[in-house]
Amino acid sequence: MTDTAWLSRTELLIGKDRLKRLMNAHIMVVGLGGVGSFAAEFIARSGIGEMTIVDGDKVDPSNRNRQLPALFTTHGQSKADIMGDRLMQINPELQLHVVKDFIMPEKVDELLNARLDYVVDAIDSITPKLTLIKAAYAKGLRLVSSMGAGGKMDPTQLEVSDISKTYNCPFAQQIRKQLKGDGIRKGVKVVFSPEENDKESLMLTDGSNFKKSAYGTMSYLPATFGATLASVVIRDIMEG
Repeated sequence: MTDTAWLSRTELLIGKDRLKRLMNAHIMVVGLGGVGSFAAEFIARSGIGEMTIVDGDKVDPSNRNRQLPALFTTHGQSKADIMGDRLMQINPELQLHVVKDFIMPEKVDELLNARLDYVVDAIDSITPKLTLIKAAYAKGLRLVSSMGAGGKMDPTQLEVSDISKTYNCPFAQQIRKQLKGDGIRKGVKVVFSPEENDKESLMLTDGSNFKKSAYGTMSYLPATFGATLASVVIRDIMEG
């Protein structure tokens, strides 16, 4: 028998019918860093019945300023494993699929072949992000994508919009330009911030996992992106 007592406050707000829609939905969250880990947690706490979480990375000490799975005691451990355990502690009846892989072009179609009600893109590298967005778009899957959360400080500036309407976000500009080259000009829902990036916080990286640079980050900003992604998914699922 399904235990819904822990969702009593949620049901009080949204009612039984919309809660049932959440409990019957399957959501995939790709990327479990500062944005995706919080998105996954908030989605799980809403009562979603089935989730797939995807991330091949391990916790690094530099993750501790912003990522949910990152603690002093978890350095070197799989982010997907940590988040999987955490989500099951929130809802032991959750149907959870844990994929400990980075998104590679050859794996995307296989991942998206499952029955999915929504895909959350919290990838912070251009190439795998584009691969996921284009594949989901081609399959007609509902997707919401996080744009750049680094180099920003003001959470009140976040917006939910179509990719075609993003502005003042260098990361979104790159995604928009390359999607346009593939004939996708609109129809991709995103969360972005038009706040000016702090260019002084930019650093170059070793280029691993398709990532050549990164901005500095503040604890609450990626989490706010994650919360906004989760809100988009939850509200859209509730409305059918």
